[in-house]
Amino acid sequence: MKKITAVLLALMLLLGAVSALADVAADVEAGQAMTHDELVEKALAESGTFVVYGNTSRIATAAEDFAALYNIPTESNNLKDQEIYTKLRNENGAEAADMVMIQDGAQLTDAIDEGLVINFVPASVKDALDPADQQPALVHQYINKLFIYNNKGDDVPAIRNVWELTDPAMKERIIFKNPESEKVNMNFLVMCTSDEWAEKLAAAYQAWKGEAIDLGEYKNAGYKWVAEFLDNVTFGKSDTTIAEEISQDTAAGKLGLFVLSKLRSSSVLTDNLTVAQYEATAGGYAVEPFSGFMYPMYTMVNTKATRPYTGMLFIEYLMSQEGFQPWGKSIGAYSPNPAIAVNEGDLGIDVWKSTLVMEDAAYILENFEVEDFILLHCQK
Repeated sequence: MKKITAVLLALMLLLGAVSALADVAADVEAGQAMTHDELVEKALAESGTFVVYGNTSRIATAAEDFAALYNIPTESNNLKDQEIYTKLRNENGAEAADMVMIQDGAQLTDAIDEGLVINFVPASVKDALDPADQQPALVHQYINKLFIYNNKGDDVPAIRNVWELTDPAMKERIIFKNPESEKVNMNFLVMCTSDEWAEKLAAAYQAWKGEAIDLGEYKNAGYKWVAEFLDNVTFGKSDTTIAEEISQDTAAGKLGLFVLSKLRSSSVLTDNLTVAQYEATAGGYAVEPFSGFMYPMYTMVNTKATRPYTGMLFIEYLMSQEGFQPWGKSIGAYSPNPAIAVNEGDLGIDVWKSTLVMEDAAYILENFEVEDFILLHCQK
């Protein structure tokens, strides 16, 4: 009898979870067509604390401003990607987030397929956004990681071609966060092995050396560049610490690949740093075939949300000029909403998309075995 009771209880919990998921899905579907005022009414009718997870420190500022605007009790949590995905799978009830801001398109695609999150595109911005930025998940912003070098001393690594970074003379002069600990870095390296980027890297090698590339043991030029680039890399703890280290007077001759927005930090000596793409743009040339990489940050409603309409209202807020302010006030974050201009002194999103390696979740998922090759070359 006890066994039967336990099975029935488990079945009831499962049915309850499925029902809750269906309710949130129905709410989101209804919310897609709602006006701002209708979303506000629905959100204010919900009870409890609105919970947000994001892998950006500025989520706290946005959440505080949102909470003050609508007088909604709000809790924000700045977590790493993997922590968020783990919580999406394991948390239930009031402890679960209502909405998440998250990166890594490959893992997010899996989360969508598992029914962990639901896409919501506010009616207020739908017509203004590129369809590619709406499906399968709404892009809140694009973030770039760029080659940035210390401009002091007599040996400045002012690169014009990424193959220069594979030269033995650059060994231990390049700092990059270990791709094993940050998936967007891994995704960038995987993308370099795609046919598109392998062809561009082969052409860049020809331009650099004046002769066709000899692949040797490598499948294509992308694999060769990744292996030889990683051989010269020293892994940094975080993009913040990399930016700080590279900018010091004692770091002459060093170069980092890190988030451009880290230049906003008061602990980074920006006068000592040069962004390779800025230098190229001013000089009328290009860094061949790319000057870094760019990836999306997404916003999604949790299928276990207890305040789904509040989650939708917050997403609408984040897509507005006011809601984007915590990121838009400095360089390095780019809204897909054309009404939100880039920061003064920065380059436009179209320029970045044409000069950086862009993340393609479908390619990454289809070529997950490339990660083993990359991890092998990360072992120092």
